[in-house]
Amino acid sequence: MLYAYLNSCLTVTRRLATRDLHPLCLRLKGWHSGLLRPVFLLLIILILSPFFCASRLQAQTPEPQEIKPVPLLTGSTGFITTFDGGEPHLGPIVTSVLLVPMGERWMMESRATFESDLAEPPGVSGFHGVVRKEVDYAQLDFIANPYLTVTLGRFLTPFGIFNERLYPVWIRNLQTDPLILPIGIGPSNASTGAMLRGGFKATSNFNFNYAVYFSALSTVTPVNSDRFAGGRAGIFVPKARLEIGGSFQHLLQDERSNLFGFHLIWQPQSLPLDIRAETARSRRGSGYWLESAYRLSQVPFWRDALRRTQVVARMQQSFPGALPSDAVASVNTNMFEFGLNYYLMDGWRATSSYGRQFSFGGNKNVWTIGMTYRFVLPLGREGAE
Repeated sequence: MLYAYLNSCLTVTRRLATRDLHPLCLRLKGWHSGLLRPVFLLLIILILSPFFCASRLQAQTPEPQEIKPVPLLTGSTGFITTFDGGEPHLGPIVTSVLLVPMGERWMMESRATFESDLAEPPGVSGFHGVVRKEVDYAQLDFIANPYLTVTLGRFLTPFGIFNERLYPVWIRNLQTDPLILPIGIGPSNASTGAMLRGGFKATSNFNFNYAVYFSALSTVTPVNSDRFAGGRAGIFVPKARLEIGGSFQHLLQDERSNLFGFHLIWQPQSLPLDIRAETARSRRGSGYWLESAYRLSQVPFWRDALRRTQVVARMQQSFPGALPSDAVASVNTNMFEFGLNYYLMDGWRATSSYGRQFSFGGNKNVWTIGMTYRFVLPLGREGAE
């Protein structure tokens, strides 16, 4: 490029040298005319050089290519065996998530789940059960700007964090559900209506995220939902890798009560440790859970095996409310759990846990063992337009 530029400047100089550039040159004789001519030519080259250089650079700089998004099919599969009070249950599950971008601002996403709870009925040999098919959510997203996304349709209720962020089998550290999970998420874990959500950098030290939603009453099984309105807000501190937030919901039917929740997520920078906690309170029940998961990658021996190993512990309590509920335990319940996960490869994990439940209705042991796997499949050819 530099060689071409100098060559163009030399060509201009030669052309200018063959003609008089100013009437003054016609009047000057001798050495005066010979002295002014190269000086005047040098000034012309200096004036024209930025234009030549800019035109050359503009011609050789490629235009940025626009990346074309493609549909994506992702999800997980698992087989979890649970011994609940000594009674075995086999739990195969397949979950698929479909993401379909439509232009730069629109996207359709949905999740479907196929699962079964196979048990041994009294007097019958072998495990029997039915396959339950559910559409967990099917929503249309509009990205209004970097700080706001508008969602319409059926979406996961953003009350607390477990239902929306931690529920899939390949994400959760323990395969049993928290005792307070049903509080605030509706009869089918989802809402039918509209939601506004987003986030922004509030200061140089923390970010703010939010979600505001409304759900209409639906009695169609399995996509039924209650009528309520609510929101969730959180503050994330990047330097500390800490998020704290709260949830609020007002029920617009039945007793028209209020629900409250609080959540915390912390990942210390110096340790491969995840700490998660959540609490919820309503007139139909309340409680909390606290969970820690530690990856053994810093242990100085057996590094190959231990860096893939994760130990988990969780404690939780639930309390019945003033109103009866089919989802929350009707008596005070305490539960302690310990788990061990081993990551065989990316997306493929062996999982196990042991828990002891204490309640006025009786104590029992809960064991789980199984495998989970996550998959990602692009449904198109990535490329640029």
